Amino acid sequence: MSARILVVDDASFIRDMVKKNLRALLPGVTLFDAADGQRAVAILKKQSVDIILSDWEMPGMSGEELLHWVRGADAHAKTPFVMVTSRGDREFVVKAVQAGVSDYLVKPFTPDELMTKVSKQLKRLGIDAVSRPAGGAQGVAFGSIEALTGKPAAASGADAFAPKAKPAVAKAPAKSKKGMAQLRLAGQQMDCLIRELSLQALNGIVQRTDQLPVLFESAVLDITDVDGNAVARVNGYISSLQAAEARMDTRLIKITIRFVDHDPAKFESLSKYIAKL
Repeated sequence: MSARILVVDDASFIRDMVKKNLRALLPGVTLFDAADGQRAVAILKKQSVDIILSDWEMPGMSGEELLHWVRGADAHAKTPFVMVTSRGDREFVVKAVQAGVSDYLVKPFTPDELMTKVSKQLKRLGIDAVSRPAGGAQGVAFGSIEALTGKPAAASGADAFAPKAKPAVAKAPAKSKKGMAQLRLAGQQMDCLIRELSLQALNGIVQRTDQLPVLFESAVLDITDVDGNAVARVNGYISSLQAAEARMDTRLIKITIRFVDHDPAKFESLSKYIAKL
């Protein structure tokens, strides 16, 4: 019996990346995808699925609103619902668990992390998850819902995960007048000095580490102003990498992150900040 999975995210880049990994990891998987909650509902009214992987922060019908619809629909009330989010703070996770999520996946994530989440849900459904190796990708390790909330997981029975302590990162260059961003990749995070910022992309400088970023790798940016105040959390991918100095041992890398979000609230915050620069 092959798995049937619905992928919901307003960013086509994220949907394509998740579907590509699922096809590689689960031969024979049947995939559906939707750009927002309303389109996901339209699919679910016609199709039954084994797992729903849904972004939480979407314009229009959010992931939380979609979850409430799913839990209220007799045909899908017990369908495993894995929240995909840029946030991993304890309070947010507890609220999501209380709302009825089965598990959650923090952006950015590795193929191994994705497979771990999906395999757990399929196992509980009695579906054999015959998978291919994910290539040993390195990622962040996580704990359980019980560790976060101090009580058993929700009725769906799936484990949710919480980030370990923040890994050590190299000290970033001094702040610029355009602010800073915390760049989160699968398995590492680093400070990014903002050089240029628009509604489409961020150009910045990061310090070189042993684990270099990879082109087209998904990323999450927490953008702050010069005083350290939060501006916006944006999802994107690495579109350009270049040595900041014309020497082989340079410790600085120029990086461009292109945004994939379509959330008006995020762009409003960015627009107001950019106008002040």
